[in-house]
Amino acid sequence: MRTASNLTALEHIGSARNAFADLEHWLYSHTSTTHKLHSIEVEQERRGREVLRLMLQAHIDSRGDGCVGDGLVVNPQGSSEEIVYRHKRLRSRRLITVFGPVSIRRMEYSSRGQHSLYPLDAVLGLPARSYSYEIQRRLVKAAVKGPFDEAIEELADALGVNLSKRTAEQIVADASVDFDSFYRERSLRLAPDSGPLLIASVDGKGVPMVKSAGGERKVRLARGEKRNKKRMSTVGAVFTQKPNIRTPEAVVESLFAESSKPHPTKRYHRPEQKRVWASLLLSKDAFIAQVQAEMRRRDPQHQKTWIVVTDGERALQRKVAATFQRIELVLDLLHVLEKLWAVSYVFHPEGSPEAREFVKERILRILRGEVSQVVKGLRQMATKRKLKGQRRATVLAVAAYYYRNRARMRYDSYLREGYPIASGSVEGACKNRQRQDGTFRDALDLTHGRGSVTAAGSLPLGAFRAVLALPC
Repeated sequence: MRTASNLTALEHIGSARNAFADLEHWLYSHTSTTHKLHSIEVEQERRGREVLRLMLQAHIDSRGDGCVGDGLVVNPQGSSEEIVYRHKRLRSRRLITVFGPVSIRRMEYSSRGQHSLYPLDAVLGLPARSYSYEIQRRLVKAAVKGPFDEAIEELADALGVNLSKRTAEQIVADASVDFDSFYRERSLRLAPDSGPLLIASVDGKGVPMVKSAGGERKVRLARGEKRNKKRMSTVGAVFTQKPNIRTPEAVVESLFAESSKPHPTKRYHRPEQKRVWASLLLSKDAFIAQVQAEMRRRDPQHQKTWIVVTDGERALQRKVAATFQRIELVLDLLHVLEKLWAVSYVFHPEGSPEAREFVKERILRILRGEVSQVVKGLRQMATKRKLKGQRRATVLAVAAYYYRNRARMRYDSYLREGYPIASGSVEGACKNRQRQDGTFRDALDLTHGRGSVTAAGSLPLGAFRAVLALPC
């Protein structure tokens, strides 16, 4: 049988050489000179892929059929009985590769009541699916960046491989099942000179859950009813970092800079061994416990300074405070800034220079440690300007938010110590910022949920400004 395989391999090698000769002849023939360059590119790619496919087929044939003798004896783990596979026959399977489909002839060993065994499959490391691991890898890489439809289209354009959407979803779901176990089992060795700050960020993102196509579709929704419900995904980040000492003025300059280029006169320490992940299934308590376990794994003796950056959600802060001990709990400055913009639009037109100066002045005071004075000023403005209704409620709600979180807004101290003051990795993942490679929120909002979530429920993820000491 090995002789037959070698003969088949020689035939495919000859076919590959003939295909290459045809490609060479066509490329330099008079016929090709009448085509535009883009047409030549397309045809050369098609013919070149066929040459590579035939060469791969020849290699597969040269590996034989995996025959290991007349029978196969297996001793299952945990069992003292041996299983003898006495029946054998040649089977063929089709595998779609990046070069095109190939055929694999391998010996099947079978036994009554047992799944058949294929030794050649193990030798070649073949996937269970009919698509090669390389195709699956490229699909997953494209799928985490955007919708499944775009990932499928990207694969079809690049390789000429057409997958159904259901198959693509299954491949991506299968690729995520080992995510949690990978991080549990991997060994992490911090460099001796790793930063003295161990930083965690926790935040949430609502993910639209699209009902299945077979569900009943209402023509008109009832009051308060939404067509797509949301599920909360909790997003976290853990990393070490050396302190980045900044001034309030430098932070404000970064926040309101017209250019997106980093500050030219200062180099800031980057995050080290950063891990960013998210989960749709875990409760906040369970997810925060995962964050704590990751920090303990990195610093079991608690020798570093532990910092946790969160938004102002009371429930989240209470859970973090109840889970951690000896930590510095920091309120994310970006959430503080977002609420200050909401107040500015009560007094000034949206997008106006006056609104910008209103925010700039007060965020500088907050960064200097004057949170109580800003709260007092907002309350006085609501009273003196005799605000009514929603405008008054907005101003007083923000003032109450700042007052309630004032113990976590000691930004003047944080900046002197070189602590981060915003959850850059989490915000970069959750917020819809204009980034060339897309964001976590872009991917979730574009693809939506699928009505049900895989058992893994985990999404492995990928800066605002360096001067904020954000993990970027």
